[in-house]
Amino acid sequence: MSNIKELAIIGAGASGLFLASNLKSKNIIVIDSNPKIGAKIAISGGGKCNITNKFVKASNYLGDANFITPSLKSFDQKSLLAWLRTRGLSPVMKKEHQYFCPNSSKEILDIFNKTIPKRALLLNTKVEQVTQEGELFIIHTNRQSIRAKKLVVASGGLSYVSIGASDIGFEIAKHFGHTIIKPSPALVGFTVQKDQFFFKELSGLSTEVKISVEGKSFSGSLLFAHKGLSGPVILNASLYWQKGTICIDFLNGFDIDKHLHSNKLISSLLPLPKRLTKAFLVQFDLVDKPIKKLNKNELAVLETLSTYTFAPAGNFGYSKAEVTRGGVDTNEIDSTTLESKRIKNLYFLGEVLDVTGQLGGYNFQWAFSSAYQCAKEIDAN
Repeated sequence: MSNIKELAIIGAGASGLFLASNLKSKNIIVIDSNPKIGAKIAISGGGKCNITNKFVKASNYLGDANFITPSLKSFDQKSLLAWLRTRGLSPVMKKEHQYFCPNSSKEILDIFNKTIPKRALLLNTKVEQVTQEGELFIIHTNRQSIRAKKLVVASGGLSYVSIGASDIGFEIAKHFGHTIIKPSPALVGFTVQKDQFFFKELSGLSTEVKISVEGKSFSGSLLFAHKGLSGPVILNASLYWQKGTICIDFLNGFDIDKHLHSNKLISSLLPLPKRLTKAFLVQFDLVDKPIKKLNKNELAVLETLSTYTFAPAGNFGYSKAEVTRGGVDTNEIDSTTLESKRIKNLYFLGEVLDVTGQLGGYNFQWAFSSAYQCAKEIDAN
């Protein structure tokens, strides 16, 4: 029995590493296809890893709030910050309420390297399938087969194929009878239809906007890209958009009616980059002239900039997506233990589940919170 692991963890990403760092038992193995741990952590947040957010609630996630809440309550952002500080890492707040590593993502990876024994890491190893023999899980890899009493699937989603993302977590879940909510790219830019092709000509330009989609609203920076639209506010909108229209307030609350007697040209008065304003004027077939010289119809057309509605053609795909929306159906997972309701001693953590956070550290917080919740359960049994 000595070659049987108490626990096997598939995935050396945020949730898998945090779980391994918090378990009392060290008779574990962490399997990952990459040569180093935390490949996604290393490149996230511009290489500084947006660890968490000052404000974290279930409403910051797309998913079942009743499932999400127990993990967030058990190990919230304050608990995470305290955990990191006791290990020598003091995240710094940037962008008003987002926490990052002070210097680089390497700082949090160093913690995991110190707390997880090297003998517990099996890297450069691709999991091909998982089966069961009695009460043991058999993890079949391209190098060897591993037997374990308990199995945690923390393999993430389909984003970032370049660093080893795969559907293995979903395939394992399906093999054991779990339902998969259709995965799709999220926190990703929008491609545009013919009517908005002029957006592509504005590539590199950014502006502050308010955006509404599926009953949610966000404020922030919109970036025109050669493929369409990107920027933080668009990435957040993409989490909730399925199909149909979204509405953008390009005027960002600016009230034209208060400036009806202004001598300023439209391109000078509106709180937009002139290049953008002039592009809209071309589309609206309007002349750039003083606001006070606009007739009612022209004003009405201009005011549509506060409710600019269009339907994206699609998105930039998994290669550009921060995360994967969808995943293992949380109705089939115990919210207090992260254990499968179908298979004893089988657990699912982090992004592989049908829980997806907004931009701003929420997905890492979910990874850490779900891992901590799971560690408590595994240590208790």
